[in-house]
Amino acid sequence: MAALLCALAAGAQAAEPEVVRFPGKPGTLGGELYKPSGEGPFPVLLYNHGSAAGMLNSQAAKIIGPLFAARGWIFFMPYRRGQGSSADAGPYIGDEIKAAAAHGGMQEASRTMTRLLGTDHLDDQLAALAWIQSQPYARGKPVAVAGNSFGGVEAVLGAAKAPYCAAVVASGGAESWSQSPELQEAMKSAARDAASPMMFFQAANDFNLEPSQVLSAERTQAGKASVVKTYGAFGKNAAEGHSFAYRGADIWFADVFSFIEQNCK
Repeated sequence: MAALLCALAAGAQAAEPEVVRFPGKPGTLGGELYKPSGEGPFPVLLYNHGSAAGMLNSQAAKIIGPLFAARGWIFFMPYRRGQGSSADAGPYIGDEIKAAAAHGGMQEASRTMTRLLGTDHLDDQLAALAWIQSQPYARGKPVAVAGNSFGGVEAVLGAAKAPYCAAVVASGGAESWSQSPELQEAMKSAARDAASPMMFFQAANDFNLEPSQVLSAERTQAGKASVVKTYGAFGKNAAEGHSFAYRGADIWFADVFSFIEQNCK
């Protein structure tokens, strides 16, 4: 299994996704799609990308997408407004947060970030979900959600709004958690409300391990299913540890896929 995953991860660097367009509230949005061989219908993993500007999040799709497609799952990574192939659909969230910080300091930046992730960007995720469920190659099949960093936040928020069969949260909010009480409260509330079983995972040297621990505890107190997995250090610093959410796919994929399969049959 380990050898197979390493080979797939290496080959994923050369894999190219199908680029798709779908309707969203701010206009047309774009996304990247990896499909298994055959006509389907297939189960779907909707993957929420992080905050990297431009097309940088395509790196994550190229690593993770082929792994799921090889196991019979559609991998769909929609771009939220202002990023990637949805760059023309609205402002980039990083620019909006910077502008808020310049105007009102860290507190205003935190409020703006939390508001955008829970409104505009959540709307984009839900529009992507509605679109993929309408496609003949996915219609009637279960949909799981996952995401890294800001996308991990989106996975938690989305699971509180949509009937995902499972939610996988990789480093969700790890870089912003300690500076944003607003984000903490929004994520804790969503974690308590979400019916989807949740798996939280991070590398030991990520920016902050508290989000996974706190959110899992919130779910336990609410009587909801939750799993936490902390892997060994990845790379030499916190930034590289944070990138484990996609660059370390050959390490975590088997655990994540098992969790999704178990809950989405």
